[in-house]
Amino acid sequence: MSVMPQSIQDILDHADELAQRFEDYVPSEGDEVPMEEYLLKRAVMARARREGEIVEAVAAARTKGVTWSRIGEILGTSPQAAQQRYGMIVEQTGAKL
Repeated sequence: MSVMPQSIQDILDHADELAQRFEDYVPSEGDEVPMEEYLLKRAVMARARREGEIVEAVAAARTKGVTWSRIGEILGTSPQAAQQRYGMIVEQTGAKL
């Protein structure tokens, strides 16, 4: 855990130290990742965040009494598919079923 700089001089010294680290950095094998791999990892992380948002929204909707039929319609799937995918998660959050 790093200590936060306490003064302007501490901040400047820390910036100089970081700049020197960047200048002295020599990549080792495995440090570089192909752009396509990086973009794929980023897309997977974004999808996971979006899926989490959908789960929260479905749970909130069910808490307010929105039917699985309507949820399925909004998600572009059948009510049964929506309930199969999100039902157990929603139950764990305590949302109204």
